[in-house]
Amino acid sequence: MDLSTIYTELIMEHNSSNHNKRHMDSPDLVLKGRNPSCGDEIELELKLKDDVIEDASFTGVGCAISQASTSMMIDLIKGKTVEEAKRLMNLFLGMIKREITEDDLLEELEDAAALKNISNMPARVKCAVLSWHTLGESIK
Repeated sequence: MDLSTIYTELIMEHNSSNHNKRHMDSPDLVLKGRNPSCGDEIELELKLKDDVIEDASFTGVGCAISQASTSMMIDLIKGKTVEEAKRLMNLFLGMIKREITEDDLLEELEDAAALKNISNMPARVKCAVLSWHTLGESIK
């Protein structure tokens, strides 16, 4: 099985999984993100405790890439401090912009590293980064 097949399977798995797609009881932060060029919309909900992202979830509609990227991001940031989440966000955005290419750094992104080649599809980049930019706005 080649890597592109594995990456596609990861994207489809996260897109169809609902383990992060839900409303949360009493979130501390709620922020909406929208990609006006394609209509993708998410609402990111975060529960914080002592500067740690204790829980995160999202609701919304969009393409498989935006939904999978959001699910991957949530899996990655749960249990992390806000500073760690910011660092991971910057790592992901650097990967998408092709500014960060070192495999040992990208391993930190876990499943989200599967979106590395989205940068080859400019029309889909906004889909992949929607949730990450929304996270950035919510934890400023």
